Amino acid sequence: MAFERRTKRLWLVLAFCAALVLSAFPVPAFAQLFGGPQDETSENGSAGGFFGPIVNLFSPKPLTSAPPAPDATPYTVSLTVTGGDSALKDRIEAASALERLSERAPSGAAGLVRRALADRRDINAALYAAGYYGGVIRIRLAGTAPDAPDIFQRVEAARARGPVPVEIDVQAGPLFQFGRVELLDAANRRPLTEAPSLTRLRLEPGEPALATSILRAEGAIVDHWRRLAHPFARVADKEVVADHKTNKVDVTFLIAPGPVATFGSFTVVGADFLTPGFIEERIEIAPGTPYSPEVLDRLRRRLLEYEAIASVRINEADRLAPDGSLPITIEVSARLPRYVGFSATYSSTDGSAINAYWGHRNLFGGGETLRLDAQVSWFGEKSEAVPNADPFGYKLAATFVKPGIYTAQDDLVANAAVLREVTNAYVREAVTLLAGIRHRYSDDLTLQVSLDLEQSQVEDSTGTNDYGIVGVPIELTYDSTDSKLDPSRGWRATATVEPFAYLGDAGAGPTLFRGAVSTYHAFDENKRFILAGRMAAGSIVGAGLYDVPPQRRFYVGGGGSLRGYDYQSASPRNEDGIIIGGRSFFEASVEARLRVTETIGIVPFFDMGSAFASEWPDFDSIKYSAGIGLRYYTAIGPLRVDLAFPLNPGPEDGDFGVYVSLGQAF
Repeated sequence: MAFERRTKRLWLVLAFCAALVLSAFPVPAFAQLFGGPQDETSENGSAGGFFGPIVNLFSPKPLTSAPPAPDATPYTVSLTVTGGDSALKDRIEAASALERLSERAPSGAAGLVRRALADRRDINAALYAAGYYGGVIRIRLAGTAPDAPDIFQRVEAARARGPVPVEIDVQAGPLFQFGRVELLDAANRRPLTEAPSLTRLRLEPGEPALATSILRAEGAIVDHWRRLAHPFARVADKEVVADHKTNKVDVTFLIAPGPVATFGSFTVVGADFLTPGFIEERIEIAPGTPYSPEVLDRLRRRLLEYEAIASVRINEADRLAPDGSLPITIEVSARLPRYVGFSATYSSTDGSAINAYWGHRNLFGGGETLRLDAQVSWFGEKSEAVPNADPFGYKLAATFVKPGIYTAQDDLVANAAVLREVTNAYVREAVTLLAGIRHRYSDDLTLQVSLDLEQSQVEDSTGTNDYGIVGVPIELTYDSTDSKLDPSRGWRATATVEPFAYLGDAGAGPTLFRGAVSTYHAFDENKRFILAGRMAAGSIVGAGLYDVPPQRRFYVGGGGSLRGYDYQSASPRNEDGIIIGGRSFFEASVEARLRVTETIGIVPFFDMGSAFASEWPDFDSIKYSAGIGLRYYTAIGPLRVDLAFPLNPGPEDGDFGVYVSLGQAF
């Protein structure tokens, strides 16, 4: 029966994934490097209906569901590319409107001629982008060049006999390489001493002379000098010379670095929805500090972390003040103060939950936030420890944050909850309170010291017990990633130490240690291939296993730790095979996040981990799993669907696990 239930769940989730993919694939964007805007009504061919985007994705010629153009001029196209590789041919086919839109007939002979003339420009741009500067492009409409004096008469005559024959012949010629590349001062044409290296600019002599590399280098040059405190740096001119005898491209950038600047006065606009001085207290850039766009970007991101603020726009003055400083204007706008919403999670191993919430982003005008959550959960299976327990749980929670409780770097954070939690190891009814002060040392590093209170009744395999617990968690957090829900670079690390005791008992209780670190690396500028890794471990010292309350022990298994295994199942068990949790744990995961389109990605992953009865991990019973995930990228973060399989399951473990949630797994 268990296997049948899991099979039904698998088919249900697979059907959901298929529907998600079919509805989410976008119409593919047409590659056009240097061309002008296209008339979408007449030139943008895409399939309509529910399955149209899918057909367009896999079809080299998009289908059309739009009515034919008036006075349509159908044609057939023959595209021949001589020289280069298959990638170059793909570029040219993508750049050619005649090829790409051949099943959407243009309006009249003039429409076909316009399309052909645009092709000459766009194909030439595609050749330059790939490093081919000696290419020859020959386009014929009914055997005639599109700029011939009698082209319209010839096209009309051919149309009377049937589709107009169109021939595109592209001879790529030799691949050009970079020759001499210079970065000179625009004022005197002398070399600049602080210039970035050609390796960094990807313009090394002997490398393919891609036009895209030249354009990219121009932006990198400006960014380089701006980082050196030159806010008005610009490329005044560039000279690109292709030598057809040597097949070399010489590039000269004439650069105007502009004056060195420091930060001057900051003016705040639009912050009347906050208490006076709220933004100014958080600027933290002293006058006279060397100008840096990175410092401004960090300031912008830091201000956007306050939920009351919808947008932050930083405007630099167009000239320096007499003292050489650069005045800055910060424009902020407010988000709607109140919001409501709901969320849902599904897992074939962890259970499911539905959550409704209400929140206020600026409760008293000082950026205070209050959020109220009401959650109902369903465990889905019988609890091993308490088989007759009701599988339904609940959680009523309130979270409050007060920015700047002492200084602008100190925030009050409080969370209170009334809950019922059902797991395989225990069933808990509890009232909890966590309140503390969070201090920000930098944009990446914070320290939070809290008071952790819990009054609970917990039923497990040993019976029912009441617990009154007080703890003092100290948590250090480091986060240099570029996104909370979908990071592509940087590191995250947390370290927690929490001594806690039992109310009414004499003497000190055990101490909990927990740490986790994750890292992310994008292998390309478009972030289409990201390698992500995570490792976590923890230990409880100073008490025996059964002296630690069940809800404070470590458990591994499920979507938040070891995918493919039932919730908590990779944890120590008693002599009856019932999960009891451990005093230590270890987890590790690696993911390859591959973005197939702008909205769809696939993620193969590998997980390992286990909890242990001993104080420190002994690694004797490590479990392994592997799987594949689907990501649907939205404006607020990726929607995650993971399918995982255990690699060394025990007799109690299932065959697979399915997980659906918002955001990456880590």
